[in-house]
Amino acid sequence: MTPAPAVGRQLSFHASLENWAEGMDYCAVLVPAEITDALATKGPVLVMAQVNDSEPFQVSLFPVGGGQHYIRIKAKVRQETNTKTGDRVRVRFTVLDRAQVTIPDDLRTALHAEGMTDDFKALPPGRQNFIVRRIDEAVKPETREKRVQEAVDAAHERRERRLDSPA
Repeated sequence: MTPAPAVGRQLSFHASLENWAEGMDYCAVLVPAEITDALATKGPVLVMAQVNDSEPFQVSLFPVGGGQHYIRIKAKVRQETNTKTGDRVRVRFTVLDRAQVTIPDDLRTALHAEGMTDDFKALPPGRQNFIVRRIDEAVKPETREKRVQEAVDAAHERRERRLDSPA
């Protein structure tokens, strides 16, 4: 099992935005080796990041093999910072605790209404964080509502798997 990086650790670096997927609007930044070494893990790392002077955003540093990580920079952040592929950016981040999940009010209400709060909390923390991040990243209200319902559905599926497994 990969050791967890120190929660609360703050790191920063400069790097160039790379086009990560040809033909798609998907950019990422290579995390320098000394930063990856400081994290002391080859696995994904949940962070609160900023690019230049952007609003903070939650994202995972994702491993790509060979002891390297990348950080995805969404179009919204690139628009906010007026950056594009090839631009040099400053990335600052704080390592977050994967087990610490803040459930948004609308999701909390929906889970409570269907009696699914405990089942959602029974999902692995990484899965919970992924679901919450997708909800928080929704631009349109109808997309957010759809993703809240998908989260409730994931809690239902978790309950069904627990009830179906032999005791």
